Amino acid sequence: MVKQSGREKPIAQNRKARHDYHIEDVVEAGLVLTGTEVKSLRQGRASLVDAFAAVRGNELWLQGMHIPEYKHGTWTNHEPRRTRKLLLHKDEVQKLIREVEQQGVSLIPLSLYFKDGYAKVELATGRGKKDYDKRHALAERQANREAQRALSDRRRQ
Repeated sequence: MVKQSGREKPIAQNRKARHDYHIEDVVEAGLVLTGTEVKSLRQGRASLVDAFAAVRGNELWLQGMHIPEYKHGTWTNHEPRRTRKLLLHKDEVQKLIREVEQQGVSLIPLSLYFKDGYAKVELATGRGKKDYDKRHALAERQANREAQRALSDRRRQ
């Protein structure tokens, strides 16, 4: 099998993260996975809904990500919601730890994908939005959508 460089195969997206958080910085991190986890991911089965990254010592760990058991796996199958280590350069880890130590900053996984045959997670630092921020963003999106619709209707006439 020939590796296709730079090709990304999406597995899972955390769409709600952009709705619930003001995204500040995004980094790409590798994951430490077992064999049956990789096989399950290749089938496109994963969920980032309740996932978050936590700091333990000088390492980052991904918690709450659900990778269902591989259905052809035997006793070697993995635990679906186990904690998984994130792989980053030391300076990236230190930078993220400094940012997380600030009040109100969280590490949120945005997407999970394969890149050059390796599982990667797109990790973002973000501050939680208040309810009025969410309503404002929704109203803004609707206004833009209506403006685009009005422009397209004018072009048709």
